[in-house]
Formats: sequence, structure tokens, C-alpha cells
Amino acid sequence: MQEPLALRAMGSFHVGGKLVEISGRQVKEVVFTPGGTPAKFDPNGTYQTGQMYVQYFLPQKERGKVPLLLWHGGGMTGVNFETTPDGREGWLEFFLRKGWSVYNSDAVERGRSSWAMYPDVIPGEPLFLTTANPFERFRIGEPAGGFNPDPAKRKYLPGSQFPAEGYDNFVKQIVPRWTSTDQMIIDAYIAEVDKVCPCVIAFHSQAGQFGFKVAQARPDKVKALVAVEPAGIGDQAKADVLKDIPVLMLFGDYIEQDSRWPTIRKTATDFGDRIKAAGGSVDVVNLPSVGIKGNSHMMMMDKNNLEVAQLIDDWLARKGLAK
Repeated sequence: MQEPLALRAMGSFHVGGKLVEISGRQVKEVVFTPGGTPAKFDPNGTYQTGQMYVQYFLPQKERGKVPLLLWHGGGMTGVNFETTPDGREGWLEFFLRKGWSVYNSDAVERGRSSWAMYPDVIPGEPLFLTTANPFERFRIGEPAGGFNPDPAKRKYLPGSQFPAEGYDNFVKQIVPRWTSTDQMIIDAYIAEVDKVCPCVIAFHSQAGQFGFKVAQARPDKVKALVAVEPAGIGDQAKADVLKDIPVLMLFGDYIEQDSRWPTIRKTATDFGDRIKAAGGSVDVVNLPSVGIKGNSHMMMMDKNNLEVAQLIDDWLARKGLAK
């Protein structure tokens, strides 16, 4: 049994956002509680939108020289890092126990950051993931027809480290996402960096472009980037801005047998090559090549998630970011 966690502080805050005016909407009468008295509801007026929720945990004994920011991927929230779907220790607790101050966030329009329903505020419409989508797209199971509503009939990739008993809990984490809120998200992350950093940013999947672009916007405040299977990159014309920020890129297993991931990985590593050509430091680790096998796209949830987290912690220590 592990020692109790000792914190000097914990809390939360919202950053970023803007006020938006809505007009021309119909005024309604609404009964807010069954049996209650009807109230006039006027949807016209000023709305707060684009804000982001951040929760932080500060250890009593701090080893990390700067805080660690955790940024989740598309259709997800910060719960990705809290606890694995089958109830094991997540990356948030791991890094906290290692002495890192950890800031975990729900990106704009996700989870506790809230969302705006009006297309006047956010153009386009939200996308939702089916229960089968992550199973087949995140390299958890067979990419075509591997999912089955019956857990006993699901076809996992051979040697998969994803906890099969936790999959149905995992899909309960899914939230709607937009393809039209990228700049709002970047603005909120910049606000977080301005409030919290200097820092290390560890980001996953969709947050690839957010991590790199925010670092390009605030290169003096970011001391290292940990790109966990980044599905997006930064501004290629400004790759040189990252030359003084060490970068670690991590990729899991089964990439070669997937239709999309070889291209996604190449896009990311090509961007890393641009950073290196400008004099930067980029370490690309394909986990199977260092003996860590069976990882899905959701490696922070896989059964060997702490082994991957230890690799990250060791890398940060080598970069002089841990006491």
C-alpha cells in the first residue's frame, strides 16, 4: 500500500473566455421544477463562453522544478489522466507522487468548462463518438468490425495493454467536440500558461497542435513538451521558435497496421525534424522499440500506463527539470 499523499494545496480556477451578445431569440415560459411556478426565460443577452476549467494539486515535497500541465485529446476531458477506467492509478496521481505540481484541465466546451449551444457563438455542430468508434480508431481492437456490444465477443489487438474490463467505463468519459473551436481552445491554454508557467506541458492526440502552437506563442514560459501521440502539429514556418524547448514524442503499438496512424506519426516526426534542423532537441520514442509493447492510443489508461509515465519522468529528469 502506498503512503498517503501529502499536499500543500489543491484547488481549481477558470481561465480565458469572452462575453458574447445574443439577440433575436424567442422569450419563453419555463417550469424549472415539476409543479413549480412558470417563469419567463429570456435567452437574449450577454453570455460568457470560451472559458476553461483547470484543477491543480501541489505536493508537499516538490521535486519538479516547474509545474506539469496535462492536456487531453479530442472528445475527452481531464478525467483521462485522473484514474484508469478499471480503477488503477492514473498519470495525475503518478506525477503528483513523483513530486510534480500537476494542473489538469477540461478544454474549452468540454466537461466543467461548460459549452454554448448557440451557433452564433460556436459555428458548426458538435461531433459525438459511438461506443464502437474509440475501440476501432484508437488501436484498442481490430480496426474493422472488432467491436461488439457483447464484451466477450470484442476482438482486441493481440497483446493489447488496454484494460478490457474497463472499456465500457471508458466510453462514459466521451463528451461532444467541435472542429471549429481550435482558436478558442488555444486562447484559453495561453491564458493558463500565462497564469501558471514556466511549466512542462504534456499533451495528447488532438492537443498536439495546441501544445506546439501555445509553446510557439509563449516560448519563454514552456520548459519542455511531452507530445503523446500528437494528432496535430504547430506552425511549420515557426518551428525554429521551439529550438530551446526540449520535445519528447511518444508513440504506441500497432501503428504500422493502421490505415491512418502511419501518416499521423510521420506528420508529427517531420515537424520534429524541422525543430531539430533549427537547432532544437526532439526525442522520438516508439514504445515497442524500447520494449514497451501493446499500447493503444490511450496509453495513459493502458495496463502498463505507469511504465510509460516513468519513461516520461526519467526523460524530464535527464533534461534537468526535476530536483
